[in-house]
Amino acid sequence: MNSTVFTIGYEQATQDSLVGALREAGVEVLADIRYLPLSRRPGFSKNSLKAAVEEAGIAYRHFRHLGTPADGRAAARRGDGPELARIYSGQLELPEALAQMAELRTLAGEKRVALLCYERRAAECHRRLLIEALLADFETIDLEPALLP
Repeated sequence: MNSTVFTIGYEQATQDSLVGALREAGVEVLADIRYLPLSRRPGFSKNSLKAAVEEAGIAYRHFRHLGTPADGRAAARRGDGPELARIYSGQLELPEALAQMAELRTLAGEKRVALLCYERRAAECHRRLLIEALLADFETIDLEPALLP
């Protein structure tokens, strides 16, 4: 059984540097935990990112219900960690989120999984809250892709 989970954020990264960091760590599945897998950054919307990671031999899975709803994303942008935690804990109590949490936990036990969101630093992101709620018994490794030049 696997007991390590990776996290990665694409803030200030290129698609190539993100995929490279995943490959270097031996990640087998990229778990996109954005509520809306869209980005103004080229290469990070769902279809483009999915194609790039799959071309690199990494599976892509979107876990919409493990993402942060709009009011939680607004709290994160304001740097209001307690409000983000409050909103996100409510999100994780929804039946759809509970089902996806069970699915993700099983997957993380079987494969090398990386949780993806925007924020570069996992401590400032809901990735950390999800790990605390679901994967606290796993070793966590935060990957940081090379910064934009």
